[in-house]
Amino acid sequence: MESFNEYHIDPKEFTFLKNFEDNWQVIRDEFTSFIKDASDDELKLTYDILGPKSQTIKTKGDAKYSAFGILFQGMFIEQYIKAYQIQYPDYGSDDASQKALALREKYFPNLAQVIKKVKFSDDEIIRNVYYGTFHPGLDIKLHVNYNPHMNRGYLGLIVPEGDVAMKICHEQLYWHEGKFLVLDHSYPHCPHNYTNYDRTVLVVDFFKPDKPREEVIRFEKEQVRQRMQDNPYSLGVFGKSDKAKKEDFIKYGLAHQLEWDKAL
Repeated sequence: MESFNEYHIDPKEFTFLKNFEDNWQVIRDEFTSFIKDASDDELKLTYDILGPKSQTIKTKGDAKYSAFGILFQGMFIEQYIKAYQIQYPDYGSDDASQKALALREKYFPNLAQVIKKVKFSDDEIIRNVYYGTFHPGLDIKLHVNYNPHMNRGYLGLIVPEGDVAMKICHEQLYWHEGKFLVLDHSYPHCPHNYTNYDRTVLVVDFFKPDKPREEVIRFEKEQVRQRMQDNPYSLGVFGKSDKAKKEDFIKYGLAHQLEWDKAL
């Protein structure tokens, strides 16, 4: 039986995630159809304006991580671009917003419907939804994703056999197709893909349910404001605070100590 702890959390605690799991094959098919059928211009547009860009998460070597999505900070991507008036090198804010909406409606209608259903029934609990692909050879350096009020769920969509895993504290955890892996990413972690194939998941960031929604949204807004000042193309997902600091390693060590205490 799988064991859970303070950083590796049982997805069954969050019933709204089942909406994504029940539709995982449709969600995967929309991704694979997009990769197969999109034109070169559509692919460029997608990775230009639908993908959160990080200036802090570093990889070892030349292997890359790619991502794009349709929900950021509780807003669909076209709304988010307008709200922050993001100016892209090749597109104005209104133009980018219209193009993002067209891409979302053309390629990801079923994913959008699942998101709308969860948002309606669970009071804006989900914040970011995007596809994340680890390309072969990826090895990301140790980092955190700092928001103490947020969990990150990974729904396995395309998971090759072999050594593709997440190292967090003393554990090495694995993705499985059609299932969620839920982590508290305020603990230092470093994923890798040592296979010869892409690994793709649907990343779903959502609020922890232990504090009033108004309080955690205030924290999120301030964090996103700072992150957008540093890098508007992060879409508020990544920021300077994601670099692991001394106190994060103390927290990391505490997790080891807790395991020893349980064993004794």
